Amino acid sequence: MKNSITIALLVVIIINLCSCGGEILPKPKAMLRLSYPPSEYAKLELDCPYTFEKNNISDIQVPLKGKKCWYNIEYSSLKATIYISYYAINNNLESLLRDAQNLTQEHVVKADAIQPKDFVYPEKRIFGRMYEVSGNAASPYQFYLTDSTRHFVSGSVYFKIKPNYDSILPAANYLRNDIMHIMETIQWKE
Repeated sequence: MKNSITIALLVVIIINLCSCGGEILPKPKAMLRLSYPPSEYAKLELDCPYTFEKNNISDIQVPLKGKKCWYNIEYSSLKATIYISYYAINNNLESLLRDAQNLTQEHVVKADAIQPKDFVYPEKRIFGRMYEVSGNAASPYQFYLTDSTRHFVSGSVYFKIKPNYDSILPAANYLRNDIMHIMETIQWKE
């Protein structure tokens, strides 16, 4: 009886040793597949010298006190906000352009790259630039638009989470399309 228990125990040990072959690899981390609804836009009529179309999944927040025509476009499902600021040009276009460009350069410490994209629509009197900031910077997109004589609009995107470029990339790409749509649909009122 002792021999059969010993033999059975040896067989179990040998089977266990032989069955553990190959490298042990950790399981890869799972990646979320994020999807967002198709964009639907509606013209936003503001009591401001400009108007544009915004995505219907976003909500417009009233202007900041004392800052007429400054708006926050909230994307609660994305935990993100597009901040829009308006300035009347009074012989200060160069200063406004420098400030907008300097705001983007503040992200250079955390950014892997900053890619500018120019927007020029002379027939609509729209001139601007969008900066795409890749890396763990606080704001993945900054932009400005002007007619170069009377109006200047600047904007930036911020997420309400710690910046992790890989995690926010799907939402940032979705917002890039909305920013481009804002830039393409902005109209100056006279």
